[in-house]
Amino acid sequence: MKKLIACSATIIIALFLISWGFTGHKTIGQIAANHLTTQAKMAIQELLGDQSLADAATWADEVRNDPEYQSTAPWHFINVPLGLSFEQFQQQVTNSDKMNVYTALVKEEVVLTSPASTHEQKVAALKFVAHFVGDIHQPMHVSRAEDKGGNTIQLQYDNDGSNLHALWDTKLLEHGGLNYQQLAEKYDHPTKEQIKKWQGDPPILWAWESYQVSTQLYAEVAAMKGRNIDNAYYETHIPIIENRIEKAGIRLAGVLNTLFATAKPGEYAGSGAPKVAYSQEKMDPITTINIEDAQKHIGETVKICSKVYGHKDLGSMVLVNMGAKYPDQLLTLVMRNDTKSMADSLDYKMLCVTGKLVDYNGKPEIIVTEKEQIVK
Repeated sequence: MKKLIACSATIIIALFLISWGFTGHKTIGQIAANHLTTQAKMAIQELLGDQSLADAATWADEVRNDPEYQSTAPWHFINVPLGLSFEQFQQQVTNSDKMNVYTALVKEEVVLTSPASTHEQKVAALKFVAHFVGDIHQPMHVSRAEDKGGNTIQLQYDNDGSNLHALWDTKLLEHGGLNYQQLAEKYDHPTKEQIKKWQGDPPILWAWESYQVSTQLYAEVAAMKGRNIDNAYYETHIPIIENRIEKAGIRLAGVLNTLFATAKPGEYAGSGAPKVAYSQEKMDPITTINIEDAQKHIGETVKICSKVYGHKDLGSMVLVNMGAKYPDQLLTLVMRNDTKSMADSLDYKMLCVTGKLVDYNGKPEIIVTEKEQIVK
């Protein structure tokens, strides 16, 4: 009976601890998808099929109360006391006799690439990895056990009762009313130096960063005279959330690029899975479609050839209109990084672009981060 009560208590606590909400996890998955190598894209498509990485990133929360996965409930967080040095923190997290989000992430990375794992196990492992990288970046998932990660610290926000955990899961993130694709567009602007630095940091440092933020949040709440969260709090703290989500997406891409660095066509495909044709040069699954059909192929990697009708430089990105002038364009190319300098040479010329189609406010877009994606 005691074991049953303890198990039930663990499940109830875990119900509170759903980090970032679906919006945050999907945003992280979308940012990661924007930075995958060809080999990683190939392996992920073989494992997930038609499901996007953004959609797969929420699966671990969706199944955590299923009988088969109830034991994974504690895998989503780390409980540690405040006031630890980095060395003490690392010792407690890595040597814990109970699974936490750090040890679970390490475990599932092994399952994902192990020759002994079944296809089904690898699919689940990929979804766990996509989710746990997000969890470890949520500050209130690396926090105290006594208040259930801030769930028992009651607050008022937007004229509604809330708590510290929910505030950092969803309330602040969703306050602006943007969906995950719009958030990914807004947050995903790292420099090359940041990508190199963030992807080079070890996962224990990711957790330590969250611990430092949660320590700050606890101190702020303790110092509050009341428990009303105003707009000044939002303006001060939303940049922290943006940074945590952007880092999570970039680091997730780094993890997957590393795990699938040597992937070969068909290596991660299940038995009976349809074969996908890959180009010999880049191994990308490429289907050439008409620009008029772009909306029908959202989520697919395709090749589209059409005429450019001008562009607009927004500073952090350049938007190139294909198929017609703005606002009637049939496809928008979102030029980033080094590709922005190409925009002037594309105006009113025929070109072919290869990339993944995404939907933004009902319009198809392709994010262009490599010059090789465009052929004039």
